[in-house]
Amino acid sequence: MATAHGAMPHRVRLWRWRRNPLRRRSDLAEAWLLLATLVLALLAGMFAGVAAAGAVSGSIEDRREHTRAVPAVLVEDAAHAPPAAVAEDGDGRVWAKVRWAAPDGTPRTGRAEVDAGAKAGSEATVRNDAEGRLVSSPPEGADARFQIVMAGLTVAVGAAGAAVLGGWVVRSRLQSRRLAEWEAEWQRVEPSWRKRMTG
Repeated sequence: MATAHGAMPHRVRLWRWRRNPLRRRSDLAEAWLLLATLVLALLAGMFAGVAAAGAVSGSIEDRREHTRAVPAVLVEDAAHAPPAAVAEDGDGRVWAKVRWAAPDGTPRTGRAEVDAGAKAGSEATVRNDAEGRLVSSPPEGADARFQIVMAGLTVAVGAAGAAVLGGWVVRSRLQSRRLAEWEAEWQRVEPSWRKRMTG
């Protein structure tokens, strides 16, 4: 929008940080709030993301340490597994019934992921916990790294978003208070201004 002399209005950058007659204390407070929100969002996102990634990595390592791979035997042909038993990772494996021995030698049966073409009586490897119960295998290699990175990113974004949301709430309150101050000041000035305009 052009001014009376045809020039475009000049926008003053960082005006809240510069001394000027139009700057109020609330403007400076808002500037500090915006800066604090940015720093807090960055720090919170970074620390929360690193902590989450470390927690997931530790959980995967704990699963590796407290579970063991044991031999098992298929009780049924994997080809007879129902369609709903197809493994979710898309590697062509299916859930089929297998038999294995618990640490105390007790025979156990359950469903585990096996090759889709495996026959009854063929050997498979399952993972057990300390009580001999079937557990899922901990992710390895790229899968493990993907889970760790995604956990870190998700938590980092969430923490940073929470900081930004908190800053937005406080800023909204500052703006409401500023509007109330402007309204109160206008109530004081408006009568004399009206007299001059109508006098």
